[in-house]
Amino acid sequence: MTITVYGIPNCDTVKKARTWLTDQQQDFVFHDFKKQGLTREIVAGWLKHLSRDVLVNRKGTTWRALSDERKASIVDDEAAIALMLENPSVIKRPVLDNNGAFSVGFSDAQYQQIFNG
Repeated sequence: MTITVYGIPNCDTVKKARTWLTDQQQDFVFHDFKKQGLTREIVAGWLKHLSRDVLVNRKGTTWRALSDERKASIVDDEAAIALMLENPSVIKRPVLDNNGAFSVGFSDAQYQQIFNG
C-alpha cells in the first residue's frame, strides 16, 4: 500500500495531515510540490478522481490574485491543469493518494473514515 501526501510543508492543513498520519503509524511519502514540482500526468491523474472544483482553491489568496479574465478562463480540465501547473499554490491542500483513492483537505473525521472506515 502506498500513501502519498501532496502539498507544501508550511501549510497548516498539510502539517495536520502529516502529523495525523505519523501519530496513526501510517507510512507515507510527502511530495512537496513547490520543491519537487508537479507534472501534467500527476495533475491529470487527480482529475480522473476529483473534480477541478475540488482541486482549485477558489477561496485562497492565489486565486484571488488572478485577473478576472484568468479566473473566467478555467472552464475545463485542460485550463485547470494549466493553471495548477503554473500556480501550484492554487491547489487545495493536501491532496492524498491512498493507493489510488484520492481526497483533498484534512480533518480528523475525514482521515478516520479513510483509514479506519
